[in-house]
Amino acid sequence: MPDERVLRAVVLDDGEMNNLLTVTALQPIAGCVAHDFTAPAEAIAFAAARAPEIGVFITDYEMPGMNGLEVIRAVRRVPGLASLPIVMVTSYDQRSLRREALEAGATDFLGKPADPVEIRARVSNLLALARAHMVQRDHAAELAREVAAAVALVEEREREIVSTLMRAAENRDTDTGDHIARVSAYVGLIAEALHLPPTERRQLCLAATMHDVGKIGVPDAILLKPGLLTVEERREMERHAERGWRILGGSASPVMRLAAEIALSHHERWDGTGYPHRLAGEAIPLSGRVVAVADVFDALTTERPYKQAWPPERARQYLVEAAGQHFDPAIVSAFLGRWPAVQAFLDSHRAGQMRGAA
Repeated sequence: MPDERVLRAVVLDDGEMNNLLTVTALQPIAGCVAHDFTAPAEAIAFAAARAPEIGVFITDYEMPGMNGLEVIRAVRRVPGLASLPIVMVTSYDQRSLRREALEAGATDFLGKPADPVEIRARVSNLLALARAHMVQRDHAAELAREVAAAVALVEEREREIVSTLMRAAENRDTDTGDHIARVSAYVGLIAEALHLPPTERRQLCLAATMHDVGKIGVPDAILLKPGLLTVEERREMERHAERGWRILGGSASPVMRLAAEIALSHHERWDGTGYPHRLAGEAIPLSGRVVAVADVFDALTTERPYKQAWPPERARQYLVEAAGQHFDPAIVSAFLGRWPAVQAFLDSHRAGQMRGAA
């Protein structure tokens, strides 16, 4: 189906009779409305204000205050007009000027004196080109919307899968649901402070909720034990990292692959004394280093069967002291750089708990 939108032609010449000649020549062109100007600034402002509707810009070269080359450069700087067809009106013997005009961004030329038939023919062709570009742009925008919708659907399905998996984990530990929500929130704050791209931040926050999924296989007697674990119990607890990696690994989903990476690495330590593989420094995946800080901070500031909750300031001091040993110093710095947001989240979360208890 042909594109029937009306396109506007901007005609710029300091001579009103020249403008009248050009506008008259353009009148027979269907779907074209011509607007003439004698002042360059006014013509450029008009084109900028109605950029999506402008189909062609025709400018003379010799004008007071601002010549045609300067006009072309100014139009090209206007958002939305970078590919607009621009025609400069010159004498046929101005070859060097034409080269400069092409370098400035001119699309075509009209000779002086202008021939109405030539004006119509050239402008008709350029308007057809402009319409083709618009159709292509609209099609690209529609495809982008469809891709965004498909991606959103995939992400929603992934969230549903994760939610189902985490509900299974909650049956083992009454705090698991709250814990993963808090860890995900802290991970989001760290990711923002590290200036990670939005898509990467979303994936990291979602994947972080599965960091302890391997604990599904840990016996209740160990998982819920109120006292210290024995050496063998500790070994069994530590196996949850590799167990989580096996549960999540092998998926084609980027989120699941990231979650498997986190499950395996979030108990590694910056100094190489963690588990399961004793990785050190930047050999630990960034995702694991981020979740390590979020996970430990939440563990310290919440009550567990074997400990009371620490005040946030005490947990903050622990992170500072453990930076460079347990934690990546840059991740600790990023987290503490968002401290007001951390405190606001804690206050909001506790207020929600109190309302729920009431």
